[in-house]
Amino acid sequence: MAAAVSGGSFLDTLKTVLAGAVGIRRRAEHERAQINPVHLVIAAVLFVLLFIGTLVTIVRIVAG
Repeated sequence: MAAAVSGGSFLDTLKTVLAGAVGIRRRAEHERAQINPVHLVIAAVLFVLLFIGTLVTIVRIVAG
């Protein structure tokens, strides 16, 4: 039987990842956050892919 993973919604996790990337998250928000680890991994991978895609696009525009 699989163990239940407790945590917040995917949108909450996405907000957490984006705030962490920008560095604007407050300590109180961090301490009360209910984050699902699976959501965290998915959101982080999506953010990294979007970030890399943005950088590649900017380089192609500038170099082309």
